[in-house]
Amino acid sequence: MQIGMVGLGKMGGNMTVRLLRGGHDVVAHDVSAEAVASAAEAGATGVDSLEALVAAMPAPRIVWVMVPSGEITERTVRTLGGLMDAGDVIVDGGNSRFSDSVALAASLAEDGVLMVDAGTSGGIWGLEEGYCLMVGGTNEAIERLSPALETLAPPDGWAHVGPVGAGHYVKMIHNGVEYAMMQAYAEGFELMAAGDFGIDLHQVAEVWRHGSVVRSWLLDLTARALDADPGLEELDAWVPDSGEGRWTVQTAVDLAVPTPTIAAALFNRFASREDNAFGQRLLAALRNQFGGHAVKPAEGGHE
Repeated sequence: MQIGMVGLGKMGGNMTVRLLRGGHDVVAHDVSAEAVASAAEAGATGVDSLEALVAAMPAPRIVWVMVPSGEITERTVRTLGGLMDAGDVIVDGGNSRFSDSVALAASLAEDGVLMVDAGTSGGIWGLEEGYCLMVGGTNEAIERLSPALETLAPPDGWAHVGPVGAGHYVKMIHNGVEYAMMQAYAEGFELMAAGDFGIDLHQVAEVWRHGSVVRSWLLDLTARALDADPGLEELDAWVPDSGEGRWTVQTAVDLAVPTPTIAAALFNRFASREDNAFGQRLLAALRNQFGGHAVKPAEGGHE
């Protein structure tokens, strides 16, 4: 099938290559001329604008958008919607907020343009391993998109999870679960490192990968990281969040669904960015006030 790809970064670029390897005809665009040239070298038809991309594809078209979520995605999708014809399909494969996808799809529908929201997981490993795809949209749109989905995903690696919005909703929660799983691994390995047994953390990660009930791809990556840097001395303990964890917790609050583990994992990321946090200093001050417990003066302070 023919498919347009807008956004040729780490994800979009690799997805383009995987589609080409699967025999699809890809028309590719990115704001980076270098990225377009790279896609063209792999076999895609490179174009320098959204207008050129739409013009290069006969109707009915399918265009997959793989750009950063938020304003860039909305602007790109709306521009494409104004260029495309009724019956064309736009796929948002980024990490957009599900409510934004619902609103954007309703706007496109006024002109007969269909939208699919595709929660996409796989990261930099997706080119070879395939991408897990959680897609939302009409049966018609998904059926037309399915040849590309079959190529991008590993066997049994994609699912039509509901109407537009459902794809990004499921992906949001997927990422919330991911936060919690990573936090659990981090805490467990820190506890092992703090013990008195001189445990080889890489060895443990490796043995857990074989037969353990906690084995997972995240554990595979843990073993890989500890093999490269056993003490993780090349890293700073500063962990960002990309939005989906916050949205998961915010949605849980809105729906009154308890998600304490995911919430704790998100808040730990916030804590990782604090240096000499006020709240922690207040805790020390309170212990000193009620119990006379010792405090550690700030650098340059007085005993």
